[in-house]
Amino acid sequence: MLMIIFTLALIWVTFKFVIFGLKAAWGIAKLVCTILLLPLVLIGLCMAGLAYVALGILILAAIFMLVTGVLFA
Repeated sequence: MLMIIFTLALIWVTFKFVIFGLKAAWGIAKLVCTILLLPLVLIGLCMAGLAYVALGILILAAIFMLVTGVLFA
């Protein structure tokens, strides 16, 4: 009986750690995309001669962040 309780508790703790790891990875991925990827894409668009497209994306991102009140998407 003690072995069954131990096994169930071990499975439960492992499941909780997996969920925690997925949430942490998602947060880190959002941070990386916002801090690194968005500016690199905008700079690349400007260098490719698509400044109007880059400006449009920048304005959309700024409006989204102002409306949602989120510092990082």
